[in-house]
Amino acid sequence: MEATAAAAVTGGRVRVLIVAPSLGILGGQAVQAERLRERLAEEPSLEVSFLPINPRLPGLLGKLQAIKYVRTVLTSLAYVALLLWRVRAYDVIHVFSASYVSFVLAPTPAILIAKLYGKRVLLNYHSGEAEDHLRRWRRTAIPTIRLVDEVAVPSGYLVEVFARFRIGARSIYNFIDTTRFRFRARRPLRPVFFSNRNLEPLYNVGCTLRAFQLIRQRFPEATLTVAGDGSQRAELEQLARELDLRGTTFVGRVEQSRMHELYECADIYLNSSDIDNMPVSLLESYAAGLPVVTTDAGGIPHILTHEQTGLMVRRGDHEALAACAIRLLEDDALAERITSNALAACRRYSWEAVREEWLNLYFELAREDSASAHAAALPPRAESKTNA
Repeated sequence: MEATAAAAVTGGRVRVLIVAPSLGILGGQAVQAERLRERLAEEPSLEVSFLPINPRLPGLLGKLQAIKYVRTVLTSLAYVALLLWRVRAYDVIHVFSASYVSFVLAPTPAILIAKLYGKRVLLNYHSGEAEDHLRRWRRTAIPTIRLVDEVAVPSGYLVEVFARFRIGARSIYNFIDTTRFRFRARRPLRPVFFSNRNLEPLYNVGCTLRAFQLIRQRFPEATLTVAGDGSQRAELEQLARELDLRGTTFVGRVEQSRMHELYECADIYLNSSDIDNMPVSLLESYAAGLPVVTTDAGGIPHILTHEQTGLMVRRGDHEALAACAIRLLEDDALAERITSNALAACRRYSWEAVREEWLNLYFELAREDSASAHAAALPPRAESKTNA
């Protein structure tokens, strides 16, 4: 604890361990964790390291990880061993978190081991399924979360959700690498659509496909590129065939380093999620100049204003989604206004906008830790004596 006190009081380096999915796991958490690690590594006031929740094992053990249930056991054992070995060397343990079983397998061991070593724990919760998770898993998830020293979430929406369960949380936005995306004014808009959500039920990509069928009735030359993978891929490809969606291409998983190329080729971004938090794909569309048509799931209304920075419809309403897309194609002035406003909004989601918030949070936690260590090191106060 003395090292932490020195870091917080004298301006030395605070040691931060980020515990999160690596890019081997498809999803926004892995992308945000990697971006944050890269940026924080440039900060002279921090010493930052990364511990993946999905460590890759060498040799034969690595081959065994390819077997479904064996993979879970081996990966979990390796992950816990790494936590026990590495956590003790850091001041702040920054734990990324999703919900349900993932919360049990990844954040929970990190929280418990960090508290075992007396470390400060920051829980960075990202899931749009938070309300259902906390309600259904009230007896396990909430007591575990109460062990942490700070909860950070990417949106005001999740701040409100956690408040309903009497858990305080602070909002620090997800950020995008604005240097990777080149804003391109699209005049006029072409009926060239893009979607890159994981192919899982909560993102309801089927709604996007049904909307695209209606769009093609008005614009037969329209195309749709669907990037991403997931448990529903075969089902969604079959749906596209049943709907006779010519012009639809499923490109599978795309490395994050190449995703900007797909934004560059498209003209309109479609999103039809049923459950969501703060989808970075919408912000990347802002930066690239794609007008966004989306459902109103979860925290999306916190980052998109209807008819100002995008067009928004009710969840599950594929007809309204199609109508809004057609409206954009037929109203150049609306499309231009939306993309201009969205580009301006991007400033709130840059590294420069959130950098100080992360640094302040780490140093607050380190300072609290050093204060606790200092109090623990003081000799016990002498009992006062009174004359009888």
